[in-house]
Amino acid sequence: MSALREGLRISNYLLEQRLGAGSFGEVWRAKHHVFGDLVAIKVPTDAQFVRNLQREGVAVHGLKHANIVRAIDLDPYADPPYFIMEFVDGPSLREAIDERGASFPIPAAVAIMRGILHGLTAAHDAGLIHRDVKPANILLHQPPKDLTSISEQSIKITDFGLGHAGGVTTQSIMQSGSMLTDEGRSIAGTLAYMSPEQKEGNDLDPRSDLYACGIILFEMLTGERPQGSDWPSSLRREVPEYLDQVFRACYTHRDRRYPTTKEMLAALASTVEPGALPVPPPPPPPRSGNGSPCPSCERPVHADDQFCIHCGHQLAARVARCSKCEAYVRPTDRFCIFCGNDLCVLKP
Repeated sequence: MSALREGLRISNYLLEQRLGAGSFGEVWRAKHHVFGDLVAIKVPTDAQFVRNLQREGVAVHGLKHANIVRAIDLDPYADPPYFIMEFVDGPSLREAIDERGASFPIPAAVAIMRGILHGLTAAHDAGLIHRDVKPANILLHQPPKDLTSISEQSIKITDFGLGHAGGVTTQSIMQSGSMLTDEGRSIAGTLAYMSPEQKEGNDLDPRSDLYACGIILFEMLTGERPQGSDWPSSLRREVPEYLDQVFRACYTHRDRRYPTTKEMLAALASTVEPGALPVPPPPPPPRSGNGSPCPSCERPVHADDQFCIHCGHQLAARVARCSKCEAYVRPTDRFCIFCGNDLCVLKP
């Protein structure tokens, strides 16, 4: 049983209400014993997570940005250890999506994603990759029923405990964790939002966070996570084409994603002149390697393409497909980029 209780004093704050608990620890709302200021306090309930707490506190302390939950105090050596941070009086994006589903306002989805990207830009510029971007780690100042006027400034990213350097929710504690790949490499994060390279335990870069952003965008627009080769507009007709393209430029192989958050922000321009088209995502970067010309249209194709991107002609004798969602995958992929299925067995 937890030793934390209402009224317990930690530093200069009195615990008021437990906001969440899980395998990593507990998060409480607390009030300054003199000034009455509200904060959120994260306390690990297992000694092995104290280091995560310290890493998160140090990382966030160096990130001074309106879209990142502000660090206030940290003492990993206290009894109990604690990390005090800004309290955000509002729901998580997870709660908002669950309540609104496919009725989530499209302009709100764009504003929220831009707020996320502004925060990630600050983190990436500081050399920090979040590694666990998901709706439970995005906090909103406004209730789910009132999203029509939400602004980019109302968005806060939290839970940098898994961050990798070169108001808090229950879900962010309970759903994140560490695991091992078949090769024994350690990976950390939430499986449903992990990029393929993260699942395989490979080196990460800012594009790994953008993969998760693509899933979150799809989820805000449709109420569901992407499956197979669906685009947002295939589940919700009113989604504009440019958002399909933004999603596509995130939810793909790393070498085809936006290179940085700045390019994705440009594609999600907040203001568009009447009659003007939104800024499209950048074209995929050139892929390395040379292949033979397409035998049908004789235009250049890449060596591992299964279909000609120009005329659609099948190039591979045996087309690799995911055995679970039946999406087309590359023969060299270990996991399906659409549903996360292990591709050890491919459907012909």
